[in-house]
Amino acid sequence: MTEAQTPIKQWVIPFAATLFGMMALQISSLGFAPLLPHIQQAFGMSYSQIGLFTGMYGLLAIVLSVPAGIAAKYFGEKRVLIAGLVVVALGLGALSVAGGFTQAFLGRGLWITGYRFAFVCVLTAIGLTCPPSLRGRSMGILGAMSSLASVIGAPFGSSIGQAFGWRDGIRAFGCAALLGAVVVAVFYKDLSTGAERAEAHSIGETRTSVVGAPSAFRMPIVWALALLFGLVGMPSFSITFFVPSAAASIFKLDAVAASWIISSGYVVAIFLNLLVGYLMDRYNKWIIMGTLMTLLVPACLAMTTSHLIVFRIGAAAILGIGFTATNQIYGIAADVLRGRQTGNVMGIVSLGAGVCGYLGPQMLGALRDWTGRFAAGWYMMAAIAAISVAEFVVLGRIGRREKQLRKPSMAGRAS
Repeated sequence: MTEAQTPIKQWVIPFAATLFGMMALQISSLGFAPLLPHIQQAFGMSYSQIGLFTGMYGLLAIVLSVPAGIAAKYFGEKRVLIAGLVVVALGLGALSVAGGFTQAFLGRGLWITGYRFAFVCVLTAIGLTCPPSLRGRSMGILGAMSSLASVIGAPFGSSIGQAFGWRDGIRAFGCAALLGAVVVAVFYKDLSTGAERAEAHSIGETRTSVVGAPSAFRMPIVWALALLFGLVGMPSFSITFFVPSAAASIFKLDAVAASWIISSGYVVAIFLNLLVGYLMDRYNKWIIMGTLMTLLVPACLAMTTSHLIVFRIGAAAILGIGFTATNQIYGIAADVLRGRQTGNVMGIVSLGAGVCGYLGPQMLGALRDWTGRFAAGWYMMAAIAAISVAEFVVLGRIGRREKQLRKPSMAGRAS
């Protein structure tokens, strides 16, 4: 079914169900960050252990991202998404009743295992349901709704935690995951036919059969995007989990106050995702992405300040810019290959997020333990943002060169 043949009413309902599933995932994934100081105190964790506890997201993403993409391809994104949300709820429940660090670690592992499979399937579903001409805007909407979930999740979890204890806050996140599974089960429907799911599209071409169709695993651009995604997402992901600790140790803020710092960043991300999504569909995507990451450098440096207002602005900018940029990389990846290869592409790109998602919190936590301050970690994140700008410049030049090389061949076919 082509874009022209897909009535808006047919793809909007599955798209909305997918957005709700993403919100159910995201409300706990980043929303639990303000509860981390309480979890750290309950289990006597060091900052390095907090880095391991949060960085497990990346560690499991390294192992599970590609299998999640393969599962989406062979079992269908709907089934795997529902199963993933249920596993998320089970993992959150296990964490909420943990009696020690080991049990908490295992509960977190189960939670992130479900999250990884569900997350890759959300991206696969978005890639399959939305018309290609709306790719940037659809990813912008996805990012905006995910940001809204984080805006809701941080004060939601911290308020429940303050009133009833952090364990009840974690249980509330588990209930949200189960609700997301119900909504996806009822309202998500795969619109593509078997032939379309077998069809693969490369940028600039449409292949009418699977013969000679490229494999996502053999495309250098897919692996380059995986590395780029990791670099782009590392500052915002890592800083999210350490803002509450930094706010408590430097500015003596409680969990609720820290949650509002995090929420302000995702309020910025709501509007920035929509704006950047629109721009990505109309202008040079590499220039836009490079500009975003350039702005991330001074935002990371602002985190080294001893002034609370500057700290708030820096944290909000990092979260808003970083989360927006990572969503748009998934949009770029969705245009590389479509059809049955979409799951594999999203799995590979998520693999890069896993590597850097593990290393980022680990390095930031270790630097805090070694130096006794957070400043070294913020400088490291600024350097990582600068490296990502360089990669955007390189990929942009490669993209322009390939576009120029395709023009003669397209002219030849036209003649």
